[in-house]
Amino acid sequence: MIKKKSNWPVMAFLICGLMTIAFPLYMTIVIALKQPTEMTNSIQGILSLPKSWSLANFREAMRVTDFWHSLGNSLLITVVTVVLSIVVHSLLGYAVGRNKAKSKFYSFVYLFVVSGMFVPFAILMMPLAKQTAELGLGNWFGVVLLYVVFYMPMNVLLYSGYLVNIPIALEEAARVDGASTWTTYWKIIFPVMKPMHATVAILTALAVWNDVMTPLVIMAGSNQNTLPLAQLNFQSQFGTNYNLAFASYLLALIPILLFYIVCQKQILNGVVNGAVK
Repeated sequence: MIKKKSNWPVMAFLICGLMTIAFPLYMTIVIALKQPTEMTNSIQGILSLPKSWSLANFREAMRVTDFWHSLGNSLLITVVTVVLSIVVHSLLGYAVGRNKAKSKFYSFVYLFVVSGMFVPFAILMMPLAKQTAELGLGNWFGVVLLYVVFYMPMNVLLYSGYLVNIPIALEEAARVDGASTWTTYWKIIFPVMKPMHATVAILTALAVWNDVMTPLVIMAGSNQNTLPLAQLNFQSQFGTNYNLAFASYLLALIPILLFYIVCQKQILNGVVNGAVK
């Protein structure tokens, strides 16, 4: 009789992983539903359930952050960035992915683009703020352009890696039928890369949706707030209104969570195949 190996180490890691997600989420929901008078310095006062369930904090958070206007700005920046990233980065990934093995020029371009992942934003922050202001790009459009550049290294790495799994015979057959490179890409390669499009979309959307620094630096003084910028209103030099802040965080979580749920079936396949070099 063959004894089954115990999987308790795996189960222990899974439980720990679940707790790292479930506990902060529980804290966020509980604090968002509490009144400030229920918040005490004791652990029991923080972790305990609200005495009365109320959505007053959510209504007040929406008022303080001008929620619908801020949500519109965040959605606009995120959607435009994701669409441009998928189009531009997939084109560049296709060009270097199919040619870097046989061309030193494309190999250099690939290494040059991917090396951008090692440049911290803090080094570029002040020069970019000055240049965008001088060019009249201190607005949401300038932020979108910077995002497309910032996330290009990772996305090109993923797209070029995913191309390894697409047989080149598909393109050769299309050329035999008289299709141009442009037609071959849009009619054959682009649809086949759907799992990677979903992966790039969710990774880019998550990064853009939660980013504070870039809009803060570039759009300073433009009166155009994204949700993360608007949430800074809950912090002052005298303290933080955690009840309103956590209620606002939950409201901001809903759109990106729905987007992730829609794309989740494609994400794992895209990440695994994109990791192949």
